[in-house]
Amino acid sequence: MFKSGFIAILGRPNVGKSTFFNAIIGDKISIVANKPQTTRNRITGIKNFPDAQLIFLDTPGMHNPKTPLNRAMVQAARDTIGDADALLVMVEADANIGPHDIFLIEALASVKAPVFLAINKIDRVEKPSLLPLIDQYSKLYNFSGIFPICALKGAGHDELLSCLKEALPEGPQLFPDDIATDATERFIAGEFIREQIMLLTQQEIPYASAVTIDAFKEDEEKNLIRISATISVEKESQKAIMIGKKGAMLKKIGTQARLSMENLFGAKVFLELFVRVKKDWTSSDRMLREFGLIK
Repeated sequence: MFKSGFIAILGRPNVGKSTFFNAIIGDKISIVANKPQTTRNRITGIKNFPDAQLIFLDTPGMHNPKTPLNRAMVQAARDTIGDADALLVMVEADANIGPHDIFLIEALASVKAPVFLAINKIDRVEKPSLLPLIDQYSKLYNFSGIFPICALKGAGHDELLSCLKEALPEGPQLFPDDIATDATERFIAGEFIREQIMLLTQQEIPYASAVTIDAFKEDEEKNLIRISATISVEKESQKAIMIGKKGAMLKKIGTQARLSMENLFGAKVFLELFVRVKKDWTSSDRMLREFGLIK
């Protein structure tokens, strides 16, 4: 008997969804930064077993959105709920139940698929403090299982995966054994650039930035990929910061992103970056559609 299905990973921003996703898949596919809006699109990762294929869907953080960009991100997460055969809600062991957690649980009201709860970052708390938290969440929703885990260190992963596998329906293998994601290399390249923007810039810059891959050309004989990308920001002042003094910031972003790409793609990467101003793009449905953030 072979099982297969889609498992949506849901949670408020910065709870550790992408860290868990990458750890399970065994490759860095979803970008990670300690800032909201790091994940903007739904990303697929595939975990194979001899008797099952688990297809994980990493989603943007669930929160009560105030801007068109945030609404688009939350809608991407909401749409995933209906597509999943099982749901994995992630919360933090060292945080009280907050408005974002309640917002997410309310979104599960009509869900018929099994819903599991992962309490992440258990390495930050003493074990006795988990019991009251488990009790509080048990009263909020009838979870199919509650699992204390550490996404970063792997604690609790095996037991959680075993239960998720059991919850999936019988079905065929949906993806070949040798792929870890259905995301294109172009998409991943853009995400790696955006990750470095999240890590290296401050204040509003990370949230006002979008990345477009203009060219992606592979030279198999030379084991070389040539990539040209444009970073869009909302203001001239943001463009100046993104470029930096004598181009220093843009060069740093490009160097770090290139190293991530080379590590995943297994090829040398030549990366060329440009910066342009797209005034108030985060408030424009047309621009959000152009950047692939809404349909």
